[in-house]
Amino acid sequence: MDNVRLDKWLWAARFFKSRSLAAAAVEVGRVHVNGERAKPARAIKVGDKILIIREQERTELFIRTVSDVRRAAPLAKLLYDETPESLLGKQTLAERRKFYAEPANDITGRPTKRDRRALEQWRETE
Repeated sequence: MDNVRLDKWLWAARFFKSRSLAAAAVEVGRVHVNGERAKPARAIKVGDKILIIREQERTELFIRTVSDVRRAAPLAKLLYDETPESLLGKQTLAERRKFYAEPANDITGRPTKRDRRALEQWRETE
């Protein structure tokens, strides 16, 4: 096998949980092949450069092997080589996430009667 559909390869390489999710991501333009937008049925081959964009994460890789069979994660990683820039970007994003404080964690629940009275008093002073 020297080429395979893009959506099948993305599914086999475990970038998406299902082939339909992979096809949907390709359709909306979140996957580029060799710098161009692609269609899910595009045939890809060894050496092609793929850019996958998910939220803030950008994964850039070169295809090492083509396969349309989904296997275990360690075997799926053998299908591609990720670029050093992509690995560095993932590392910095992980560090940012580690130091990010979720605003919702400060919310403890409904305001108490005391909180309500303090809020009313604050509103009256304005």
